[in-house]
Amino acid sequence: MTSFSSLSRLAKYYVAAVILLGGAAILYSALDLFATPRYQQEQWLLLAFLTLLSGSITVKVPSVPATISVSETFVFTAVILLGGSAGTITVALDGLIISLWLRRKKVEAYRVLFNVAAPSLAIFLSAKLYYLLAATYPLSYVQATATRIHTLLPQLVAFTLAYFLLNSWLIAFAIAWEKRLSASRVWRENFFWLSLNFFGGASVAALMVAYSRQVNASAVGVIVPLLIISYLTNKTSMGRLEDATRHLSEINSLYLSTIETLAMAIDAKDQITHGHIRRVQTYAIGLAKHLGVRDDSLIKALEAAALLHDIGKIGVPEYILNKPGKLTPAEFEQMKLHASIGGDLVATIHFRDLVAPIVRHHHESWNGTGYPDGLSGTDIPIGARILAVVDCFDALTSDRPYRPKLTDDAALAILMERRATMYDPLVVDTFFRVFPQLSKECLDPPVERPAVARLKQLVSPTVNRTDVTAFRADILAGGSDELLRVLDLTSASSGEIGLSDFAEMISRHLRKITPARTCVFFIADPDRDLLTAEHVFGVGEEVIKGQSVRRGHNVSGWVAVNRRVVVNAEASLDLGEHARATTPHLRSCLAAPLLSGDDAVGVLALYSDSPLAFSEDHRRLIEMIASQLSRRVSRAIEADRLRTTSLCDRVTGLPNLRRLTQLVSPPDSMLVSAGQPIALILLDVVDLKGVNRRFGPEVGDAVLAHISTVVRSALRAGDILFRSEHDEFLVLLTQTDIYTAQAIAERIVAQVASEPYIAPDGLTVELALESGVASERIEKRPLDELIGSARSRMFSQSRPPGFEVPTVH
Repeated sequence: MTSFSSLSRLAKYYVAAVILLGGAAILYSALDLFATPRYQQEQWLLLAFLTLLSGSITVKVPSVPATISVSETFVFTAVILLGGSAGTITVALDGLIISLWLRRKKVEAYRVLFNVAAPSLAIFLSAKLYYLLAATYPLSYVQATATRIHTLLPQLVAFTLAYFLLNSWLIAFAIAWEKRLSASRVWRENFFWLSLNFFGGASVAALMVAYSRQVNASAVGVIVPLLIISYLTNKTSMGRLEDATRHLSEINSLYLSTIETLAMAIDAKDQITHGHIRRVQTYAIGLAKHLGVRDDSLIKALEAAALLHDIGKIGVPEYILNKPGKLTPAEFEQMKLHASIGGDLVATIHFRDLVAPIVRHHHESWNGTGYPDGLSGTDIPIGARILAVVDCFDALTSDRPYRPKLTDDAALAILMERRATMYDPLVVDTFFRVFPQLSKECLDPPVERPAVARLKQLVSPTVNRTDVTAFRADILAGGSDELLRVLDLTSASSGEIGLSDFAEMISRHLRKITPARTCVFFIADPDRDLLTAEHVFGVGEEVIKGQSVRRGHNVSGWVAVNRRVVVNAEASLDLGEHARATTPHLRSCLAAPLLSGDDAVGVLALYSDSPLAFSEDHRRLIEMIASQLSRRVSRAIEADRLRTTSLCDRVTGLPNLRRLTQLVSPPDSMLVSAGQPIALILLDVVDLKGVNRRFGPEVGDAVLAHISTVVRSALRAGDILFRSEHDEFLVLLTQTDIYTAQAIAERIVAQVASEPYIAPDGLTVELALESGVASERIEKRPLDELIGSARSRMFSQSRPPGFEVPTVH
């Protein structure tokens, strides 16, 4: 139920004006009626009772909030016999009783007041017109035994017509402003034929006053059967009309629901633009109403056309629809056919004559450069002009494999750039003005039918293992040795080799069985929402390795998000300028997701130096291999992460003491040869606790990272720096005696003292290290004893000349 606050400003003013004017008419009439003689008041009471009795038996008018009754007979009689004031109060009481009856249905208070005031104002003004034309008094004042009907006929016709027009138009305007419809259409479709009820009531009233100038039992006995017949006739007619209206509404609803389900099914299969048509429908209907479109048939046609505007894509090959890159001229010409195909398909449905032109012409341009017919300006149907704007906006603000979605502001700016060239200026300006309101209507996701949800599952981009198995058996039967090697590698469960070595072996074989010149393993970083080219083999390895893309961006990012294989995308859409920096240039791309459950742990991307290099067989092959690779890659990534976490220091990224133990512990020492000495330098950061206490742990961590960088710059090529404890570092020097190690330690201490840490905000921390050196053949003394020896020597040595505790500026 519409509340008064939700009405438009004009509608509020209108309702308030009618209530005030009607209230004034009722007040004036009540005072006038109170001043009449007693016998006339008694006559009025009887007519009022008959009016209320007959008015309580109403007939609902289908499709509009209005009712009719046979009470108009007694209203007309009251006006003719007793005057306009009697008729006004009678109508007011009738409207009040009906409204209070409807109050059981929680009708808004302003509706009750309007239902009382509007007919009262109409009868008051009509009665004034009647007596102005008749130039006489009410018949109860006239001393005559009878009145001839023909003397009342002209005035009665004018009175009835005026009352009908005023009453019906007052209500029609209110309904039109409330429902945002055309007032003339509301009046024409719902009130015009009700004039028969008014003129029928006036005729019966004329017979009553012609028979007697008083209302008595004999007059009522003659009139009541006619009123009963009129009521039953109206009720039967309205019942049949309501049944027909309800049946038509059900047919239209079924028709639209069928079309909607078809459109949703097509939309569900298009993984790139899924959800597009529902959003376009919401935008289009809202924009049309704000543009002042009041034709209900056009609104319904636009509602259906928004659902069906892309139905012609059923005739466009899927590889063109889902191509993650710029279409070739030939492909674009084929894509353009969807507008004319869609228009022809909709025309065969015979749904509404207005739907097919909207579907056919929604890609026409304001300046005549659009397709399929090159229409321009207002020759383009208004529905198509509305659909073109909202269709473009939703496309710009949706993700595509060749570009990320634009912000709302950026998309609106593009629409303004195309104003008066591609799009109707009025439509663009209105959309720009009302967009904040329309966007709120698109926030709630549409209710999805279960059948469409099941369809999404059927067409979701997952690997069909039955098809893959059959394909693998078919390939194996062909005797492809390289494919056998790849399958053997991907099915191996051993984790002895690292991911880098494993990826290199796979890529070497893939480049033999496909036209790929470069193979890239993009690895997902869920913390930063990135994909990084960590393992690159082939052409351009040096420029591609280490490059990152955001999930959902570029080709690889889109593949990771949508879990769908992309074939023959332009390599530059994925690698950017790096695709042109290779020799030869990389031209096409085949990318497949590496899935772990529902998440992509990475993307396998192959690049060729030829356009359209990959065939459908290559797609099936890589899709199959990627499904086999996924588990192996997922395990390797997890192992690498665990290994990195347990063997590396979080703050500096240096290997930790556990890693040092692995490297030097016999008998599996990786860096120390039997009988060869090693040296350890223990470095202690002076007063690191004081830095943390004064400036916080963030500055302390930055100081440690800075020291690690300075120390590494002072080491030899074969020396390795480790993070030992909170404020200690260890340097491993292989095949190094104690004297050489001591010289390197002194160089490190001097280097750190000469390079203070300078924070971004200008904070300067001067640094100092204490060092201790130990050297021994590792098989003679355990590592922990060697570290203990270095620590003892650090404390036993005197501090360097001129040493001071580090200061902070």
